Amino acid sequence: MLNAITRAVSPAIINCEISFIDRRPIDLARAQEQHRAYEKLLEKLGARVISLPAEPALPDSMFVEDPAVVLDELAVILPLGTDSRRPEAASLAKALSRFRDLAYVTLPGTLEGGDVLRIGRKLFVGLTRRSNAEGIRQLAAILAPHNYEVIPVPVSGCLHLKSAVTHIGGNTLLANRAMFDAAPLASYDWIDVDPAEPHAANALVFGGTVIFPASFPRTRARIEAGGFHVAPLDISELQKAESGLTCSSLLFETFQD
Repeated sequence: MLNAITRAVSPAIINCEISFIDRRPIDLARAQEQHRAYEKLLEKLGARVISLPAEPALPDSMFVEDPAVVLDELAVILPLGTDSRRPEAASLAKALSRFRDLAYVTLPGTLEGGDVLRIGRKLFVGLTRRSNAEGIRQLAAILAPHNYEVIPVPVSGCLHLKSAVTHIGGNTLLANRAMFDAAPLASYDWIDVDPAEPHAANALVFGGTVIFPASFPRTRARIEAGGFHVAPLDISELQKAESGLTCSSLLFETFQD
């Protein structure tokens, strides 16, 4: 069974970390409504959603992708690149321990799951303000016995690697190639975001469906022209917190429950 761990929107989200966009007021009720719609869409597409309770003291805690990388063999718990966010990992590790053995990247390494783009046995990992070379080195050492290849990718102009590029199926990547070094991913096919929508590269693929922000219609048209089925979702209030679609869930298979 495919599982999706999510976490309810924190009432403190108005104090979230912002790096590459201007801060705007966030309507908490609307943000919560949009997050529930996200969870319902995952359920509709066949996931078992495991929704963790809100963390009132942790503004960014709904972004469950960042404190962990979940693979078939284990889950790796990560020290986030922002001090104030590091307490998010504890309750997430507890939830994941039901399903996976745990390993840990430790300081001075920093690493965030939003910087980890997995394609098969390859993990492309962004070198960003949040994820450093030591964090990537530790991840590679942890995963080497499981035959994963960890490939660093320099990123500029956005928060995480997956803000700039995501895998949408087959050999195809959706990307804004101006924001990262595309050379390590040169063997893939590309759908480039529309120039008028530079932040449109983050999509979540689930069961053959590309879940995609409704706020980027021009890039959506490019994805559909490539033969992909797109389910648009309004996350406009969450985008004020620098949210994409991958960052709000951890997706993984259950082999034995």
